[in-house]
Amino acid sequence: MAILEKLYSQVIIPSSVFEELNSDFAPIKVKEWIINKPKWVEIKYIETEIDKNLVILDKGEAEAIQVAKELNADLLIIDEKLGRKTAKVFGLKIIGTIGVLALAKEKNLINIEDVLKKLEKTSFFISDELKNFLKQ
Repeated sequence: MAILEKLYSQVIIPSSVFEELNSDFAPIKVKEWIINKPKWVEIKYIETEIDKNLVILDKGEAEAIQVAKELNADLLIIDEKLGRKTAKVFGLKIIGTIGVLALAKEKNLINIEDVLKKLEKTSFFISDELKNFLKQ
């Protein structure tokens, strides 16, 4: 998670994503991180009704797009395919986890081999093609 601070001075997380990261299903390290969140991470509660065009998405993706729109965010980190497509329709600039890792590798912030080994121990799916791309 320290990569995010080095790449982006501030990260804003919608309240529903905070709840997901703090749920019983989240890994212990993630729960500990979000409970003791660093100062550069802000939890944002939705102030307006969710845009009706976002109801097709999971709550976390919908709120992330809504918050990004409300704040005129520079960038939205989102992985879910339908969420990414929807964010683009709203004119938002997006990046996914793989893009963040590629940027961190480019800036010599991570050892990509170590990160990929850790990712393999999670439920995050990454194709062999993307793994090879990141290793280049």
